[in-house]
Amino acid sequence: MERKTPLYEAHVEAGGKMVPFAGYLLPVQYESGVIKEHMAVRTQAGLFDVSHMGEILCEGKDALANLQMLLTNSFENMVDGQARYSPMCNEQGGTIDDLIVYKKNEGQYFIVVNAANREKDYRWMKEHQFGDAVFTDVSDAYAQLALQGPEAMKILKKLTEEESVPKKYYHAVFDGNVAGIPCIVSKTGYTGEDGVELYVDSKEAKRLWDILLEAGKEEGLIPCGLGARDTLRMEAAMPLYGHEMDDGVSPLETGLGFAVKMSKEAFIGKEALSANPPARKRIGLKVTGRGIIREHQEVSKDGKQIGQTTSGTHCPFLGYAIAMALVEEGSVDLGDAVQVEVRGRKVEAEVTALPFYKKQK
Repeated sequence: MERKTPLYEAHVEAGGKMVPFAGYLLPVQYESGVIKEHMAVRTQAGLFDVSHMGEILCEGKDALANLQMLLTNSFENMVDGQARYSPMCNEQGGTIDDLIVYKKNEGQYFIVVNAANREKDYRWMKEHQFGDAVFTDVSDAYAQLALQGPEAMKILKKLTEEESVPKKYYHAVFDGNVAGIPCIVSKTGYTGEDGVELYVDSKEAKRLWDILLEAGKEEGLIPCGLGARDTLRMEAAMPLYGHEMDDGVSPLETGLGFAVKMSKEAFIGKEALSANPPARKRIGLKVTGRGIIREHQEVSKDGKQIGQTTSGTHCPFLGYAIAMALVEEGSVDLGDAVQVEVRGRKVEAEVTALPFYKKQK
């Protein structure tokens, strides 16, 4: 039985096409369609319901020590309100999840995890909890709205004071206020555009959703669904759990080495990551032939299979089809031609640099 987010009724009223996703019923698109929603975020602004994401608190004198052991990144030199991305590994070096940790203050951290992994992550954290630290799943208390696009900050600033707006990327204001509604206002993003995530009391979600859409009318703000969220994150080459990584793929293989601090004394998975250099790497593919590449399709070079695609789609803003793939380390270079098996025929593609799209400064 799928759960409903606090915004379920709002989506139905707005003509959202509801589908099951990560245990929830969420809009895959609205009447405007995926292409229009995607273009709105690239050129104006879009509003997403991401309330399905999980939120976990880690509190206590040993909270930092717990995070240092559980996660591959280091959280030692963070200021209050700062966020940091990290994989969480199993003993074999595979990825249990990728998540974001916010430092609220000394001894209090707010962790955002992927929806489909919420229960698995929480169980893992509780099993490895030690000393004076407690993990608490607070997901049901929060709704999360993501306001994204070049006009997003202009819309936000109509509804809030400067002190509620994070000054930098990967920072948050915990005691923020938008339109008189208390919110955590953060700047992490999953679209490749500017914008914020608003964590709000579940009971206030619908009111805040309506206020934002009304405030952003002049700027072309529209509600956006999962379809556009996926094409946007693909253009920005952001990995998605269950596609570019999973329990059998190491963060080093999927290009997340920047968030794996091997200099740390110890963390779960460190020994396996040290002993096994990455056998695969994540690459970008631009389709040069005819067709759209999807996930789990064989990638070959010179007639030899070298790996598999992990995600693929047609990108509305770029105007062509792209894919990401995990291939054997050292098997390709930028500019190389490869072939991808799509329904019994070979589709030509070229190895290209990631990200596919980068917003103009």
